Amino acid sequence: MNIKTISVAKQFGIKPYGRDEGHGQFNGQRFRHELLLPALNSSEKIIVDLNGVLGYHASFLEEAFGGVVRLGYFNAQDLLAKLEFRYKSNGTIVLIEKYIRDAIFDCDKEFRVSMEERYKRQPHA
Repeated sequence: MNIKTISVAKQFGIKPYGRDEGHGQFNGQRFRHELLLPALNSSEKIIVDLNGVLGYHASFLEEAFGGVVRLGYFNAQDLLAKLEFRYKSNGTIVLIEKYIRDAIFDCDKEFRVSMEERYKRQPHA
């Protein structure tokens, strides 16, 4: 089995916050596009190590993980089957899993492509 580990603190930042660039550099949209989606598309199982950060805001978690389902990359069942979380707080893991299960696909392919193109045109640090 092809397994990949993503360490949020080491590979992304210790202050993940917000949904998009308007909320700062270490936002959920950026995490999803730069780390999570590439890992999901290239590995059978993803271990997401959430340790080492100063904390998580709900907007970051919902955008990063719930956004995968909402934008139609994976359905909730398949996404949950591919992800394994490691974190000192089980409550945060339960919350992420809830965001994934509650996410509803609400855009068409054309919208998703336009969002991806807009993201690619934005300057990133």
